[in-house]
Amino acid sequence: MIDIFTTGGTIDKVYFDALSEFQIGPAAIPDMLRENNVHVPHRVTQLMRKDSLDLTDADREIIRAAVAGSDAARILVTHGTDTMVVTGRLLAGVQDKTIVMTGAMQPASVRASDAEFNVGFALAAVQTLPPGVYIAMNGMIFDPATTVKDRAGGRFVAE
Repeated sequence: MIDIFTTGGTIDKVYFDALSEFQIGPAAIPDMLRENNVHVPHRVTQLMRKDSLDLTDADREIIRAAVAGSDAARILVTHGTDTMVVTGRLLAGVQDKTIVMTGAMQPASVRASDAEFNVGFALAAVQTLPPGVYIAMNGMIFDPATTVKDRAGGRFVAE
């Protein structure tokens, strides 16, 4: 069983036409997994609907408590990319679990999104990597302790 925790971020943003802006909507991952015929045993829990720039230390503690309290040994966390490494570093203290974080540079609701690829890549990673905390983005696996988001390049890079 893989526990999937969603926190919001760009991956869950949807366009609200009346407002002419994106806002965080319901978790995109349940529909994404169903539409892509994914049958790996999993359960999805939406922890919050926040842009990662709006996450507080208290929010990060909620994420950490959910991950640490899960009976699953394999955890996938969808998260906004701006502060993903901050949360990843906090999760490093959780023992005996494989924790993979992913997100998207473009909302899952838009055609040119990287969301489906990143989620599929993260699902493969969480099933094959040893215990630890990882970021799965851009077709690469990163250690949150030594990773930064390159905003200009639209990708993650090792420091």
